[in-house]
Amino acid sequence: MNGTVYLSPPDVGPLEESYLIAALRSGWAAPVGPDLEAFEQAVAGRVGTDGAVAVNSGTAALHLALLGVGVGPGDVVIVPTLTFVATANAVRYVGARAVFVDCDPRTGNVDVDLVEGLIRRLRARGERVGAMVPVDMFGSCADYSALGPLCAEAGVPLVEDAAEALGASHAGRPAGSFGQVGVLSFNGNKIMTTSGGGMLVSDDTALLARARHLATQAREPARHYEHRETGYNYRLSNLLAALGRAQLIRLDGMIARRRHLRDSYAKLFAPVPGVRLLNAEDAESNCWLTVITVERDRCGWRADDLAAHLAERDIETRPVWKPMHMQPLHLGAECLLTGAAERLFADGVTLPSGSALTEPQTARVFAAIEDFLALRAGG
Repeated sequence: MNGTVYLSPPDVGPLEESYLIAALRSGWAAPVGPDLEAFEQAVAGRVGTDGAVAVNSGTAALHLALLGVGVGPGDVVIVPTLTFVATANAVRYVGARAVFVDCDPRTGNVDVDLVEGLIRRLRARGERVGAMVPVDMFGSCADYSALGPLCAEAGVPLVEDAAEALGASHAGRPAGSFGQVGVLSFNGNKIMTTSGGGMLVSDDTALLARARHLATQAREPARHYEHRETGYNYRLSNLLAALGRAQLIRLDGMIARRRHLRDSYAKLFAPVPGVRLLNAEDAESNCWLTVITVERDRCGWRADDLAAHLAERDIETRPVWKPMHMQPLHLGAECLLTGAAERLFADGVTLPSGSALTEPQTARVFAAIEDFLALRAGG
C-alpha cells in the first residue's frame, strides 16, 4: 500500500504555488486586495453573471444569499432533503424554517414535480415561501428549464446552491447563473478549491453590494469604525483568492480528468446487473463525484459491501448524503417525500473521483473493484 486513496483530494501544483508567492510578495496578505477583485471578476465571467462576492465558505454565501432575497423570521424555505447540511443550516441562520422535498431518483436533484404542489399547500395555510433552494447534486444541475419558470410564476425567489457544480451547465447555461442569486463553494474537496471559501454570483448588483457590506461587518463608509446593523466576518482573503485564480485557469482540465474517471467507472460497471451510475449520461455535468447505486436483488451485493472491500485496501468511499429529514437535527421537520432520497442513501456510494488522483492510484482503485466483482461473481 502507498497511503490512502482519498475520495476527492485537492488538486494543486506549481501554478497555484506561483500565484500564492506572487500574492505574498505583492504585500497584499491582508483580507482584501487585487487578487480578490480579480478572482471575483474571473468567476463572474466564467458563470456569466454581472458580478460576484467572494466569502470564506459556501455556507456564508448561502446565508448572505437568503438575506439578499429577503428571507427572514417566520418564512419557510423549500430545500431538497438530499443535500449537505449547510443548505438547511443557512435557513436557520436567518430565522426561517426549512421544508424538505424529495429528489428525482434518476438524478438525485430536487423532484420538480413535487415543488409546485408544495408551494400551493404552504400558501393555502398562510405561509410565506421566502425562497426555493435547489441543489446541483454531485456536479449535475437541477432541471432549471422547469424549475425556473415554476418559481418565477409563483413569485418565489430561486437561490441556486451550485456548491458542487462550478463548471457544469444546464441547457448550455452555466451552473450558478440560475435564479436571483447562485452560491459556489471552494472547499478542499470541491472541483476547485481556495482551501476554504465560497462565492455569491448574480446579475442583481444591489444584492451583491448588500452582501459585500454585510460580509465586512457591515462597516459604514466613515474614517472611524461605524456600524448601524449586525454584520459578519465573511470575506475571503486575498491570498486564498490568488489560489482560486490559479485553480480557475486549470478548471477545464480538472473537469476533463474527472469525466474520464466517470467514463471509466461506467465501462467497468456496464456488465454488472443492478449497478447504475447517477447522471452517467449528463454531458453538462462537471463530474465532481461519481456515484453508483446498487440493487442488491439483482447483483447479489450491497453498496456497503463494496465500500467495506475498498476500505480494507485503504481506499476512501462515502455514502450518498444522508437526507435532512433523517438527521437528528431535523427530525419532525415538515417534508414532502417519495422515498427516493432514502433509497439513494441506502443503495448509493461515491467512489474516488478527484482530478489529483495519480495513474497508479486509479489503477489500484479499479483493480480493487475488479477483484471485488470477481469474488462476488464466483461466490
